[in-house]
Amino acid sequence: MSGQIKAACFSEYDKLEQVVLCEPKYMTIVDTINETQKHYEKEGINIDAAMKQHRHFVSALKDQGINVVLLPSLEKYPEQVFTRDIGFTLGEKVYVAEMAADIRQGEENVLKQWLEVNQVPFYNLTGDRIEGGDVLIDGQTIYAGVSSRTHEEAIEHLRSLMTDYDVVSIPFTDTYLHLDCVFNIISPEEALIFPGEIHGEKIKMLESRYDLIKVSEEEQFTLGTNVLSIGNKKIFSLPINKNVNKELRSRGYEVIEVDITEIIKSGGAFRCCTMPVRRSKG
Repeated sequence: MSGQIKAACFSEYDKLEQVVLCEPKYMTIVDTINETQKHYEKEGINIDAAMKQHRHFVSALKDQGINVVLLPSLEKYPEQVFTRDIGFTLGEKVYVAEMAADIRQGEENVLKQWLEVNQVPFYNLTGDRIEGGDVLIDGQTIYAGVSSRTHEEAIEHLRSLMTDYDVVSIPFTDTYLHLDCVFNIISPEEALIFPGEIHGEKIKMLESRYDLIKVSEEEQFTLGTNVLSIGNKKIFSLPINKNVNKELRSRGYEVIEVDITEIIKSGGAFRCCTMPVRRSKG
């Protein structure tokens, strides 16, 4: 890969080289914006536990030789830990999102500042409601979830920008916040899916392209689909999701188990907490 390319992402499973995270320093459930948060609203988040788990996750990423960028945590953004949503890398450019929920608007400016300082090429999707949790890339295909956070018009704009790619919109039920909470690609042939959320022609299309590994309702609640692939068949997953981990191991994956159960109370796991800037092919 040429040294000039600062951003590169052509799949969900190529070797992860650089990734953006943010500590859950001010993580609180202010407005319940997803089903998981509703469940934990009264209990709340233990910040100390969340911070400790996040540090462990960062350390585990670094142990795998990954360059971890930590954005500054700001008190006015309680959802900042979920860096996936503020932008997404497609091809050799980062696309900066416009956040749908009021509580998250402005988070993207912290990312933009880092991109500008480090001269990473990016495109600002101003006026478009689209979040990174709804965007997955696999070679020449980009899957974009149609959700309460990502609108069809924004996907159409993305399609006009990504003319060399097949941008496929995937509507799913609004029980779950983002597409990566019900569907996640882990190799050119395999993907995790929570059945019953994607319907009709779209599910038939996904079934024809991937061996779909089904996630149970119980493990869906603990975000079994929301794993993070770092390349070379290595995947970060929660220890609690025993069936998912067993299925992955039986297919030859190395499962790196890290406990971030305090963080998932706010409705996101490993993929939600990471925004890849660079993955190397091969």
